[in-house]
Amino acid sequence: MAETTKALKIKDKQELAPSAEQTREGLVFTPDVDIFETEKEIVLLADVPGVKPENVNIDLRDNILTLSCEVEPFENAEEEDILIEYETGTFYRQFTLSEVIDQSRIDAKLKDGVLRLTLPKVEEATPRKITVKTE
Repeated sequence: MAETTKALKIKDKQELAPSAEQTREGLVFTPDVDIFETEKEIVLLADVPGVKPENVNIDLRDNILTLSCEVEPFENAEEEDILIEYETGTFYRQFTLSEVIDQSRIDAKLKDGVLRLTLPKVEEATPRKITVKTE
């Protein structure tokens, strides 16, 4: 069996094609996410570099989880731009949650540009082993 190797590739921010008219100026990006599942929870990791905790908005309504994170410019008013390659704007992504998620216990943490959402499953949805008894 041949072994496949992959080179690491840097992935640029992808601008989101808006599905509706924007009401404010600025770029909108789709954050890259990884989603993992265990028996008790689903974990979502969103890549949101440059975002501060106070600029994260997580909204949950009608089983739609919406992430919106604002990236502020780094330069000061007194500074003159020479080269700007890091684009600022808004990260935006939505997820539809199923009934297996306990929406009242969702937890969010931001560390080193990664937003970690922990979505616990309701008790009925967690797998369990049923013991067979003898009479």
